[in-house]
Amino acid sequence: MFQMIRTHRQFLLPAVGLLAVATMFGGCAGTGAGAGAGVVAYQERGIEVAADDLKLEMKIIELWLNHDNSLPIKVSTELYEGRALLTGIVDKPEMRADAVRLAWKVHGVKDVINEIQVKDDNTFMDMARDSWITTKLKSKLTVDKYVMAVNYAIETVGGVVYMIGIAQNKEELDRVISHARNIEYVRKVVSHVRLKDKA
Repeated sequence: MFQMIRTHRQFLLPAVGLLAVATMFGGCAGTGAGAGAGVVAYQERGIEVAADDLKLEMKIIELWLNHDNSLPIKVSTELYEGRALLTGIVDKPEMRADAVRLAWKVHGVKDVINEIQVKDDNTFMDMARDSWITTKLKSKLTVDKYVMAVNYAIETVGGVVYMIGIAQNKEELDRVISHARNIEYVRKVVSHVRLKDKA
């Protein structure tokens, strides 16, 4: 996913209602059995939590933009149940530290998972390949009847697949990880997915 897309979200949030928020969030937080509010309704976290997560994401991006307008281009965040997964590539450790520090400043963020890499920027080919990996994995999860794909958020950076969300059980999570590992160009899979609480 090209990170620049995320910078537009902060301008949309004040103008939309809960339904629009749910629609937007369903598009970025995973894949699944529907679209818009219907997608969010299928998620384990529910509509209200999904909307709250999107608001937190917008606030983080706003802080990044105000501090350094290149941050939202180099770094992205996926919010899931108040947990902020930060991914991307920056050329200085200070920029990574700023991204993490500002994310923690947002009230309501429960955890900040720092997966930001410090190295030379990706080439266009690298970014295109990462986007292809993410799309490929989401497609695999969508057609797997044993996986509730809507509960997973996925980012790929430098051939490393990062995921966050809720798995129905360990067997489902193992299937998801296996799908990711079997995709060409994937170097590593990092899971921050939690298992669903048992009733």
